[in-house]
Amino acid sequence: MSTLRSALEELRVADVRSLSDSELESNLAELERASGVIEGERARRVAEVERRGVFAREGHLSITAWVDQRFRTGWSDAARRVRLARALEYMPATRQALAEGEVSPSVVDRMAAAQEAHPRAFAKAEDNLLEAARTLPLRELRRAVDRWTERQDASAAELEAAERFDLRGLKLAPQYDGMVRMDGNLDPETGQTVITAVKSVVDEWMRSGPGDSRTPTQRRADALGEICRQWLDRSDRAVVGGERPHVMVIVDLEALEGRAGHRCELDDAGRITAEAARRLACDASVARVITKGPSEPLDMGRRTPVVPAGLRRAVAVRDERCRFPGCDRPQSWCDAHHVRHWAVGGETKLDNLILLCRMHHRAVHSGFRAEIVEGKPVFAGPDGTPLGDRGPP
Repeated sequence: MSTLRSALEELRVADVRSLSDSELESNLAELERASGVIEGERARRVAEVERRGVFAREGHLSITAWVDQRFRTGWSDAARRVRLARALEYMPATRQALAEGEVSPSVVDRMAAAQEAHPRAFAKAEDNLLEAARTLPLRELRRAVDRWTERQDASAAELEAAERFDLRGLKLAPQYDGMVRMDGNLDPETGQTVITAVKSVVDEWMRSGPGDSRTPTQRRADALGEICRQWLDRSDRAVVGGERPHVMVIVDLEALEGRAGHRCELDDAGRITAEAARRLACDASVARVITKGPSEPLDMGRRTPVVPAGLRRAVAVRDERCRFPGCDRPQSWCDAHHVRHWAVGGETKLDNLILLCRMHHRAVHSGFRAEIVEGKPVFAGPDGTPLGDRGPP
């Protein structure tokens, strides 16, 4: 072990920036092989600890609990290590391939799951599966092992699929920090449907050109919101309580006028800023509710569209797409934005409306500026610097 520590110390102090490209690549390859050896040797020792019962003498109820507590790995990682240690006891060829760097620890994890599910059949098929592991990418290997597992016991595979389906669920909960937390599990078919839909929107955004500063996770979150908005916008949605499902914002007139300290809330997600409400109100339907004091309703006005469907179509025909300089997202992804907000006297008419995609609509309500000059939209940055006409239309 002292030799191992010396080798690790030598690695730690090495100046990687001085390495040539070939040396760096060679180093990484050697480290990958070494990690396989270390993984295999760790597994051998975990198995020996379990055989001797060391964990029980120290008061732990299982070897998994001992690994978790002794090395602070977290329960799931400790369970993975124990499962691998047990499986490698009955996988001699795989254990040897791991020690020689022919397969990665990720590959061995997948092989161990197959061994655990069908130990007798695996003992006969190990060499064939190992040959596949040496040549196939991990994703293809997973499919090959899954097909092998299903052939061993088709009825068990169906039972496992049914059990996975029963585990599906989704939680949506507003948080104290103002965000909305999503957490859940989807069955494979539903999960693939969501992945495909989100990827299709993200891919469309990526093809629209450079300049998108969002992270991949931010783009996926925005894509999910876009899909839900388009679903809610469809005219064939079922009517609930006399109205199609819609996002409800409860906002005081004073907040729309830009005065602070007044009510401005989403129906479920909670409080939002007055500027966010003004942005949402740019292209929405408004229902007037007159109240006595803070909340007692006295009179409800007629629900009136801020941007009627016909006018929205006229704006779409004129603008075709987002009018923010350099953006060409289609009109179906856009809101009709009041250049002069209606809450401060702006009229709902063609020469006071422009199309902005959701991202740029947020930008204009968060510091960027837009105005109409001689019938054309003109944009400026938060510091007043003109942005110019950098792209279509």
